[in-house]
Amino acid sequence: MLQDWQTPFEIGSGNQTTTWEACIAFHERLAQAFPQYLRFVEIGRSDGGTPVHLGVLSADGEFDARRIRAAGRTVFFNNNGIHPGEPEGIDICMALVRDLCTRPERLAQLGSTVLAYIPVYNVDGSRNRHDTSRVNQLGPEAFGFRGNARHLDLNRDFIKADSRNARLFAKTFTEWDPDVFVDTHTSNGADYSYAMTLIPTQPDKLGGTLGAWLRDRMLPELYADMEHSGWPMCPYVNTATDIPDDGLLAFADSPRYSTGYAALHHCIGFMPETHMLKPFADRYHSLRAFLDAAIAHTTRHGAEIRACRARDRAAVAGAVAWPVDWTLDESRHSSFRFHGYEAVREPSRIGHYRRLRFDRQQPFVKELPYFEFCRPTRLVAPPAAYLVPQAWDEVAQRLRLNGVALLPVREPGTAALEAYRIARVDTSPLPFEGRHLHAQVELAPEAVEIQLNAGDWLVPLGQPCDRFIVETLEPEATDSFFRWGFFDAVLDKKETYSAYVFEDEAERLLAQEPALREAFERWKSEHPTLLADEKAVLDFLFLNCRRYAEPEHRRVPVFRVPAPLASRLSA
Repeated sequence: MLQDWQTPFEIGSGNQTTTWEACIAFHERLAQAFPQYLRFVEIGRSDGGTPVHLGVLSADGEFDARRIRAAGRTVFFNNNGIHPGEPEGIDICMALVRDLCTRPERLAQLGSTVLAYIPVYNVDGSRNRHDTSRVNQLGPEAFGFRGNARHLDLNRDFIKADSRNARLFAKTFTEWDPDVFVDTHTSNGADYSYAMTLIPTQPDKLGGTLGAWLRDRMLPELYADMEHSGWPMCPYVNTATDIPDDGLLAFADSPRYSTGYAALHHCIGFMPETHMLKPFADRYHSLRAFLDAAIAHTTRHGAEIRACRARDRAAVAGAVAWPVDWTLDESRHSSFRFHGYEAVREPSRIGHYRRLRFDRQQPFVKELPYFEFCRPTRLVAPPAAYLVPQAWDEVAQRLRLNGVALLPVREPGTAALEAYRIARVDTSPLPFEGRHLHAQVELAPEAVEIQLNAGDWLVPLGQPCDRFIVETLEPEATDSFFRWGFFDAVLDKKETYSAYVFEDEAERLLAQEPALREAFERWKSEHPTLLADEKAVLDFLFLNCRRYAEPEHRRVPVFRVPAPLASRLSA
């Protein structure tokens, strides 16, 4: 019977990967043959109009996410093909689900744990099939492309959610609220002996009891299991230079990436990265070993993991301050016994420079420093709630997709709230994944009187998704909606002046506004050469005068609501 369920990888020479069409047909056929264990459905369409599917495997035939979560069952979520040029996870998922359906002893080992999976996430990239886009990769014979139909890298899109795929993913991820999440990848970078490297959700950023569980219990077990399986694993080879000899650096998995996104939902995330220069068969088998180990650990310890998640969610709700930006802690490190190859610098044969080569005839074993710790660089005190005016529907939509409850303001009126004025913002001159990121942000908090309109949204804290709320609505957070450009319209002043008219008005303003006159005197002393620049002088006066100020200019349209008012507005 198993012969009837062989995958393209198993039938081939070890260097073939399935097509999207064959993969979906395989899962559909499995679901038809084993409806008591497996449900396989379309959850929506991609930007290119291709169906995106979700499979749910449950030993007792329960497929309803709400009932599964209400029963306190563990959910393991597997996502594949976010980068279809890194396809081994797609093939492994086919074999893994088949093995669970056709081997009762394997299925029984799941117990009450439910496996939810997306067989191919970037379906448009998967169908854009060739063998030319991964110049550094050894096999397979043909594979998909990294970008989706809009040429977006979906592993940079989890917060901004510009793609339909990301919006579908957020809705599905929130519905299932998984305890452990694995997003399968293939690496780029240095050469070394390992077929498997691993990016976990960074434990310090994950924080709380769940971060401690990941670092102290789950990661040591997974590394031991991989060693025992014959596929030893090392941390993802992220380095300060182009060779690992000086140490390994923890990957900064901000929420734009899958593992950082999982952390906002108090979910342990893994991004296994098989090594690009290992044969496709080795990458396949090492990744299968990792998935088996991760599922086994999750099944054994699901109750403890769920308890950690519950405690950490409660802690965020009561936090006095919450970290919203992080950096690598270079003051401390652990060590890792690394099996690598000597780096050789030698003259290039195609240019006048010295090129890097890793010499596999010179293997080494070294204890390398592993800078695996992070520290927060910015903390905020969460308010009782946020107010989001209804005009910013794109933001409200993304909050809802991530499980955030928005309460409509039903009665118009005014309210004393706290706002952020943008004191300084440095924006990337080049677009990144379709947007110009705001790299540096400096804020000036201010008290404001805001007109509330029926239909504006109150976003109260005290929800299971508090962390997602804070880390997207606080402008200084690493991947906030402000940094991704959702509020860029407020950075422009809407009215301007004609210089010959405003020159006379500027003189009157300087006589009428002492604060403007004082600020102008300081500006002149700091910028004496600019006094010869008419535009610079008039711009300063126009932008800093009280008379022609635009209240919305450079004010982030997300307002912090104090506790008494939040209670009244949400009653």
